[in-house]
Amino acid sequence: MKHIYDIIIIGGGPAGYTSALYGARAGLDTLLLEKLAPGGQMSMTFQIDNYPGFDEGVNGFILGDKMKKGAERFGAQTKLAEVQSVQLEGEIKEVVTKNETFYGRTVILATGAATKELGLPGEKELVGRGVSYCAACDGMFYRGKTVVIVGGGNTAAADAIQLSRLCEKVILVHRRDTLRATRVYHKPLMEAENVEILWNSQVTELLQEGRLTGVRIRNNLTGVELAVPCDGIFVSIGRQPATELVKGHVNLDPAGYIAAGEDTKTNLPGVFAVGDVRTKSLRQVVTAVSDGAVAAHHADEYLTAE
Repeated sequence: MKHIYDIIIIGGGPAGYTSALYGARAGLDTLLLEKLAPGGQMSMTFQIDNYPGFDEGVNGFILGDKMKKGAERFGAQTKLAEVQSVQLEGEIKEVVTKNETFYGRTVILATGAATKELGLPGEKELVGRGVSYCAACDGMFYRGKTVVIVGGGNTAAADAIQLSRLCEKVILVHRRDTLRATRVYHKPLMEAENVEILWNSQVTELLQEGRLTGVRIRNNLTGVELAVPCDGIFVSIGRQPATELVKGHVNLDPAGYIAAGEDTKTNLPGVFAVGDVRTKSLRQVVTAVSDGAVAAHHADEYLTAE
């Protein structure tokens, strides 16, 4: 006879493990599937300073492991497996991995979203040593220093404004001649005296001596390149939600994120979306954790009403 879980969670980041904690603590038979290691994107962050309760900050990998242990303390199970396909319609949902198929009455999608990279040599090696993808996470490390931001959308503009309050100088590099960011960002960005915008430009090389020391920037109109010394670079060219698995099953928004509101409910009964993979205005560890608690609550309600 096949075992049917109350909750199957796909993804072991902060949203996934909070769902597992709340589900298991409520007495629900809870399984979490994670393809790599607990923590998701968070596990690659050396220092998290904006998660409440850690007055000196906390390493992302350590926090992810603590979240896993906290959920397992109440009986949640973790299996390391990559999900290959799902069947989310109907009363019993199916989640298929390479070696096994799992069945659940509810499914919580916590697959996350990956930051888009520049694709330059040395980029991966310099993460945490001058290369960052999150101003809210790492901005404080560059207080009084010079940073470069790459991008022209809302995230890049908001990052530039935020970092202008911390850094001595902020250089915004945008490949077009106008910002894609909504107009609400334009005025404060232009009024910030320590923000310089390099239009029609792109970063072509990361300069380093063990850590980032500068970037090479090319003007796309003239072809002229210049080396710009800096202490850090923030890549703000967008994120890619991990939704390939559920395309054609749940509704997605125009940007490709799962269309789910603050109640985390998708268009399918018993299917919920949490953390960075769902439509939301702020993607941080603390908002992912909030989603996880909400999803487990509504999953419990759904199961009770069955």
